[in-house]
Amino acid sequence: MRAILFPDRAVLRVTGEEAPKFLSGIVTNGVDALAPGDAVFTALLTPQGKIVVDFFAVAADPEEGGGFVIDAPAALAAELAKKLAFYKLRAKVEIAERPDLAVAIVLDKAPPEDTGLVFVDPRHAGLGWRVVLPREGLEAALTEAGASLVEADFWQGRRISLGIPEGGKDFVYGDTFPHEADMDRIGGVDFKKGCFIGQEVVSRVERRDVARKRVVPVAFADGAPEAGTEVKAGERALGFMGSSAGRRGLAMLRLDRADEAIKAGEPLKAGGVELQVVKPDWADFTFPGETETAA
Repeated sequence: MRAILFPDRAVLRVTGEEAPKFLSGIVTNGVDALAPGDAVFTALLTPQGKIVVDFFAVAADPEEGGGFVIDAPAALAAELAKKLAFYKLRAKVEIAERPDLAVAIVLDKAPPEDTGLVFVDPRHAGLGWRVVLPREGLEAALTEAGASLVEADFWQGRRISLGIPEGGKDFVYGDTFPHEADMDRIGGVDFKKGCFIGQEVVSRVERRDVARKRVVPVAFADGAPEAGTEVKAGERALGFMGSSAGRRGLAMLRLDRADEAIKAGEPLKAGGVELQVVKPDWADFTFPGETETAA
């Protein structure tokens, strides 16, 4: 059992008798029916439908205060807390940052339940289990649970190989729609739950099936292009590179332009490095180079 520490994650608590109704009414995924210990991947959007911050919401046991534990990017945790406080109005909800708590990831098998708040990463089974536990004594607690610590790069390689985007690395917060970050395919949006901030725009994209851009996995022979490098086919801009590990990476691409280039035999390149798109197991849409929609 391998464990990875994530100092770039932060924890918030959303509590109060109206917490389920409040949170479910503003984020992209339903949380009001979660049983204690269940988690969803979700996001708070702008009214224009772009991602402010994506995060995990875990239903907490009533004996431990109820409400939700939020696992969010550390760089955006304060902003998320501020936004949630702005939207709560008169709702009976309390929002608090919890710097005393930390996030770790465990691979290979589930850690013991008494390690902390343990939940499966809802985006993809291959991403393992996430654990929220006290920051003080963090490493000792994981070691006692039977885990050996490995570098974060190991997990990032796993994430990239599965084609799972990460905000700030593979897409730009504040300038990306959920479909572009693949949230509609990795369990980040519930289109049947009812209203949420930005719903109208997101639902329109879903109904019309017009997600022109997406983060997709790419492969290359060697020499990973730097993040942010423009991806081109000839002189036509297709998008930009995100994160890379080994000979795999993620890139935000215009699907139609990439499709045209591949079918015309034009190589996709980023900084002189030729790229091959690689279809992940969660992609059930027509992928660049395919002739028909996958079943």
